[in-house]
Amino acid sequence: GTWVIAEVLRLTVANIAAVGGGSGTSLTTLRGLSRLARQQTTYWIAVACVVACIVGIYLFLRSKQGLALQAIRDNPVAAESQGIAVGRMKLMVYMVAATGCGLAGALYFVGNLRISPDAAFGVQWTAFAIFIVVIGGIGRIEGPMAGAVLFWLMNKFLADYGTWYQLGLGLLAIVVTLRLRQGLWGVLQGWIGKIG
Repeated sequence: GTWVIAEVLRLTVANIAAVGGGSGTSLTTLRGLSRLARQQTTYWIAVACVVACIVGIYLFLRSKQGLALQAIRDNPVAAESQGIAVGRMKLMVYMVAATGCGLAGALYFVGNLRISPDAAFGVQWTAFAIFIVVIGGIGRIEGPMAGAVLFWLMNKFLADYGTWYQLGLGLLAIVVTLRLRQGLWGVLQGWIGKIG
């Protein structure tokens, strides 16, 4: 469903002449800043966002709403029978996640100074997010962080291999999904537990 929404938004924005239509537009307002100043500002804003996000998730999961989400995850029917507004909670989580994705996209395109509908609303963003969470580990705060670091390392050092790189990403996702259901972070925690 998220891919369909992204495609609808891409087609919509591609037909708006004010933002450059299908070819996109350059972010001319930021051209006055030097590249180094823009990169440093973007970096520190991204660090602040990551820290705020991690702290926010940690506090949220220990709140009343966090317990409600865990109950919904375990059994939505039972959660609703206990007075939890399942639909409203799911919508809230979707909106918060969408806000975070929008902020990440904004930071990414500020660094590039060029934005186009094909680049901004491509399905690769959803695929990358799913890949990061699956390989890192679902159900843990640390899992997606470990997945993001691994994805970044693979992208930095293996992206030049083109199709082989994408094949490697796919094979890694398949192996983790079938053999390591707790993700790489879960495996690492298990090894540390056995050692300690």
